[in-house]
Amino acid sequence: MPSTPSPPCTRRAPDAGAEAAIEVGGLGKRFGRVTALDGVDLTVPRGTVHGLLGHNGAGKSTLVGVLATLVRPTRGTVRVAGHDALRHPERVRRRIALTGQRTTLDLTMSGRGNLLMTARLLGAGRRAARTRAGELLDAFGLAAAADRPARTYSGGMLRRLDLAMTLVRRSDVVFLDEPGTGLDPASRLDMWDMVRHLTDLGTTVLLTTQHLEEADRLADVVTVLADGRIVATGAPEDLKRRIGRRSATAELATAEDTATAVRALAGAGLRPDGDHERRTVTVALDHDEDLAAVVRALDAAEVRPTRLTLSEPGLDQVYLALTGHRRTEAR
Repeated sequence: MPSTPSPPCTRRAPDAGAEAAIEVGGLGKRFGRVTALDGVDLTVPRGTVHGLLGHNGAGKSTLVGVLATLVRPTRGTVRVAGHDALRHPERVRRRIALTGQRTTLDLTMSGRGNLLMTARLLGAGRRAARTRAGELLDAFGLAAAADRPARTYSGGMLRRLDLAMTLVRRSDVVFLDEPGTGLDPASRLDMWDMVRHLTDLGTTVLLTTQHLEEADRLADVVTVLADGRIVATGAPEDLKRRIGRRSATAELATAEDTATAVRALAGAGLRPDGDHERRTVTVALDHDEDLAAVVRALDAAEVRPTRLTLSEPGLDQVYLALTGHRRTEAR
């Protein structure tokens, strides 16, 4: 898995008829007087990446703990990989994998040794363990370093090996809790490639993160949590359209062209913001047809921009608008 910039993620449009890998209804969890989750409803289709976005204390880790059968909720229903997680937690545990923020690797052993040990502990025979270890080493780009001690691995390689360990037993659902924590930019790109590979194999990934770019690049659907409640759910593009605004910026050759462009765009019913010093005009695009209106107005005024750029709102704008940048006691 090369440490080169990855192409934009090809998102899977959630299929309304697809089988759900995760179904949560009316989920609540209290720790004494602290409400960690308050009426959470969530459905995640199979084979997709679902991002959980929120500050420390928003309820992300508590929700993952409930889904992974590590935390018992105060109320609500939970189904994971087709099983009732409250009535049959042992069935769920056989179908899921959980990778936390901290590695559980034995750094004195080789990558292959870590995988073989895990496979044997899970009950695999020697031949099956060797076969599965080889498959995972190939899948995560670690074959060349398979027999080196894990302590010689880079951060990105350790993260790949850590995830491979969780997949020794084939899992339907993988929980990644803050997987980018402590990774440099190149290693984070490698990790993103790993997640794409998992969904290509049909695995469902629930990703908790505070990295807005990570959620934007990876998640098919994002759920924003604040104070234990869901404040929004949707595809990143839909959330950005709902909260943020696209804009078009025209760069002009002269101050006179700038003034002419401002008048022309205002006359077309748009709301131009002219910067005569920089010789630019920016227009908020409230509707899909507004970009065409910008081009027509400039053409009618015989103004030829030296450059016309389109800016999309970022997921950070969406997050701040939805949560008000709230922070609560860590949960």
